[in-house]
Amino acid sequence: MRYLVPLCCLLLASCGSKPQSADDFGTRDVTLPHGQVIKVETMATPAEVQRGLMYRTSLAQDRGMLFVHSMPGTYAYWMYQTLIPLDIIWMDSQHRIVQMVLNAQPCTTDPNKCTNYANTKPAKFVLEINGGLAKKYGLELDQTVQF
Repeated sequence: MRYLVPLCCLLLASCGSKPQSADDFGTRDVTLPHGQVIKVETMATPAEVQRGLMYRTSLAQDRGMLFVHSMPGTYAYWMYQTLIPLDIIWMDSQHRIVQMVLNAQPCTTDPNKCTNYANTKPAKFVLEINGGLAKKYGLELDQTVQF
């Protein structure tokens, strides 16, 4: 009996929304200020953050990557071995956009020649989406992203 209650709770908890495809496992929805929804992979460990979107040859228009840092700070990102242009969006602890780099270009040469993009205002989260989408979706500083 003592195992039945936790088992029932576990089964009930698994009855929520189900992934639509195998690609949806490990993703969460991020809602942009004008209502567009991007499915993102969440990266939180140092190894995940370091790898990011490196070596990927494409990214669907409704996909992205969300980096979660343990505390607000200045975080540099670069495009070394990233093969697709990206918009890089830094957000503070309240998910408010504090800085953006639009259409950062791939860098597959010497890593010492790749540009480092860093925020100047404290950020806790960084969202990467396909280059050009921030402009297309009207993203601006001080807007709030929901996740």
